[in-house]
Amino acid sequence: MHAAREATPGDLPVIASLFEAARFELSTARGGDLLLAREMATLDPAALLDDPSAFVVVGTYDGVVVGIATARLETLADGTCLAVIGSLYVDREAREVGVGEAMLDEIFPWAKEHGCRGIDALVLPGMRESKNFFEMFGLVARAIVVHRPL
Repeated sequence: MHAAREATPGDLPVIASLFEAARFELSTARGGDLLLAREMATLDPAALLDDPSAFVVVGTYDGVVVGIATARLETLADGTCLAVIGSLYVDREAREVGVGEAMLDEIFPWAKEHGCRGIDALVLPGMRESKNFFEMFGLVARAIVVHRPL
C-alpha cells in the first residue's frame, strides 16, 4: 500500500540516497546537467528539513520510503506566495503504484494552508511521463525556458 507523510530527521539516510538516484537520472536528461548545476548542486536535505519555508515529504510503499518530494514557498513581487516543487522522485521499482500521487496530495494542502496562489513544478524537455503526471493534477505549462550553451 502506498502512502506519504512529512519527512523526519530519521529519514535523512534514505532521502540522501533518493536524491542521488534523482541526480543520476537527471544527468542523462536533456537540460539535466544545467538543472543539476543551478538547482540541485547545493541541495542539502538536512537543511530543507530545518527550513520553515520548505516542506519535505516522503512517499512509502508497504511502509518503506521509496519517494521524496520537496516544495518551497516563494514570495512574489506583489507580495503573494507561490509553492514551487523542487523535486519529486520515486524509485524506479516503485513507480506507477500511487506513491507520487500520495506525495502531491500532501503538498497541495500545505500550499493552500500557506495561502499560495498556485503551484509550480519544472519538467525537462523529453520527460513526457513527468509532464503527463503533473497534468493529471492540473499543472499546465505557463512558461517555456529557452537556452543556448556557450
